[in-house]
Amino acid sequence: MKGEIFVNGEKVEIHSPSDAVKHGIGYLSEDRKTFGVATGLSVRDNCVMADLENYRTGPLMNDKKIDAIATEYIQKIAIKTPSLRQLVRNLSGGNQQKIVLAKWLIKRCNVLIFDEPTRGIDVGAKSEIYKLMNKLIEEGKSIIMISSEMPELLRMSDRIVVMSEGSITGELDICDATQTSIMTFATMNM
Repeated sequence: MKGEIFVNGEKVEIHSPSDAVKHGIGYLSEDRKTFGVATGLSVRDNCVMADLENYRTGPLMNDKKIDAIATEYIQKIAIKTPSLRQLVRNLSGGNQQKIVLAKWLIKRCNVLIFDEPTRGIDVGAKSEIYKLMNKLIEEGKSIIMISSEMPELLRMSDRIVVMSEGSITGELDICDATQTSIMTFATMNM
């Protein structure tokens, strides 16, 4: 696949995940337990994981600053946890997903790629994730959502780009998107 990437109107070169992060792009993996959170670490440590350089005082971590930012985001995005020191493995899937989001927001990412954002979470948590995504859009963030759930795509998208076998097969404004039109594009290269 070939193409160009523009962030805030500027063409950027991205050759690695760290390049993407430097350009303000955060990725919320569909497999959050493997690629999103460190389940054996605390909520607070996961929240600042992508931005550690800003929480050091010399060679040491600034615990006060870490606690303050983690507390701010726990409240801001309603992460349900008994404490900052709670191990992430003990939280629900929805709260783990919110921690991944907090990590990228703390890093000040303005483009967020949500890959199957509601996979493995309950209906109530799905609704919370959708509300958070809408709030982020209102705050000026850009969201790219990858989803295999048709109702999710139709509910949450402004525009749908359909890919099949690694190629873009169609692009639809939400007013033109139906399950039939999406599936037509999705099966083009098969």
